[in-house]
Amino acid sequence: EEMPSFPGGTNGLMQYLSKNIKYPVEAQKEKIQGRVVIQMIVDKNGNVTRPKIIEGVNPSLDAEAIRITTNMPKWKPGMQRGKAVDVKYTFPIVFRLQ
Repeated sequence: EEMPSFPGGTNGLMQYLSKNIKYPVEAQKEKIQGRVVIQMIVDKNGNVTRPKIIEGVNPSLDAEAIRITTNMPKWKPGMQRGKAVDVKYTFPIVFRLQ
């Protein structure tokens, strides 16, 4: 009924990603960029668990997407009939060279 939400909503999530992504050096050298789609579970306590790559770009970018997802702060958990529940959540992380 109610999806989990990152502290600060979608804008908070985008700020977290832009502040914390460390673009892998070898991907920069090879000018690799693209969109990694990641799926995770936000458990009923708001913890991020079981991140996995749904659409990968390159092993180094995929590994960075997993790292940044694993280190996320707690989310507000999803709700079903007034109770916190585990929810599968999917979102893209875009790696773009400046």
